[in-house]
Order: sequence, then C-alpha cells, then structure tokens
Amino acid sequence: MQREQGKVSVIVTNYNRAAYLGECLDSLRNQTYPNLELILVDDASTDDSLEVAERWKHTVEACGQKVDLTIVPLPRNTGFSGALTTGFFLARGEFIAVQDADDWSHPARMERQAAFLLERRDLDLVGTNYASFKESSERVYTPANWLKYGRDIRQVYWNGGHCVCHGTIMFRGSAFDRIGGLTRRIAGAEDYEFIVKFLDAKSQIDNLPDILYYYRRHDEQRSTAFFGN
Repeated sequence: MQREQGKVSVIVTNYNRAAYLGECLDSLRNQTYPNLELILVDDASTDDSLEVAERWKHTVEACGQKVDLTIVPLPRNTGFSGALTTGFFLARGEFIAVQDADDWSHPARMERQAAFLLERRDLDLVGTNYASFKESSERVYTPANWLKYGRDIRQVYWNGGHCVCHGTIMFRGSAFDRIGGLTRRIAGAEDYEFIVKFLDAKSQIDNLPDILYYYRRHDEQRSTAFFGN
C-alpha cells in the first residue's frame, strides 16, 4: 500500500470504554492538524461502544463537519496487541499515532509530533509528556515525572527500564512496515516490547517535554489488571 504523504493515522483501540469514547473522539476531532484519519478498532466490546461510536460519527456529520473515521468491529476479542496491530495494518498515513479510548489528547498533539518527525528525519518515533487524572467533579492533572529524553532513552531500555508512554507515541508508517506490530506473547508488556523493537532496529526515538496527552486513571483500566493503579 502506498502511504499518503502528510497524513496522520490515529489508531484507537476500544474494549468496553463506551463511557469515555465521546471525550476521546472529540479530542481527536478538535486537533489542529488537518490531515487525519481516525481508525477505531473495537475489540468485540460487550457494552454499547459501537453504538456510541456510530452515534458520535452521525452527530458530527449532521453538524456539517467532515470526519475521516473508520469503525472496525472485530468478530471476537483478540486482546490489546491484536486490536492495535489490526489498526496499524489499516493505516494509510505517513505517520501513525496511538490513542487509548479512555484518554484524550491536547488539540496540538498531532501537529506538534508530526512537525517534530518532519524536522528530525533521524527519528522514527516520538512520544510526549503527559498528565494523569482521576474522574471527579473537579479534575486534578498530575504531570508525569518518569520520562526520559534524547540519548538517555536508549540507555534506560538497555538497562531494562521504560521511559516512553505508549499512549502518546507517533511513528513513521515506514518503520512499522519494517518491524511489524506488537507481540501477543507478553501479556501486560506488549507496549514495552514494541518500543524495544524500534531500538533493536537501530531507530532513534525521543519524547517531547510538553504535556500533550491526558491519561485517565480508573479501576477498569488495562494497566491495573497487571500492575495495580
């Protein structure tokens, strides 16, 4: 498949996140970067996620706004890796970004990351800083303090550490064409292994220090099942 120059493909994977899908999709619809396609891969949700997504798309289009949203309902649950990699294979963009269905992105996120990759031709992947929050009547956002930048990133992973937030990443589609998607053999650490694959392929990666992503903490989130909250 010929990749479309300048297009950013945003992959959203969803499993029973109907309550948060609207805010997630709104944050992508409001991006300042104009050339986006959104691919929502629903991993056989048992709630009304698909109805929420379809209703959101219809409402946006009824208001006269164009949105390039493809909804992909999987016939059975494949897990995080299977759903995300499905989206990666469907992506047409020069760049591919990740967005978790229960989180939201700053309006300038895609524009800032795409500009960074266009400027830094030596990089294949860039993440961003982020802030976490718990749902409440008055949200409190807490900036992350564990990310690293520049040359420090490779050393952290070499020592078995982790310093890139997977939900914030954007990478070149050509890099995915070389290294493939996420493993399905390491439950709970698929995102870690995916970052390491870039480094093993001698790719350079970095993080933007600006907070461009907002990570929702709740009892049903995927990371809680493996690591606690």
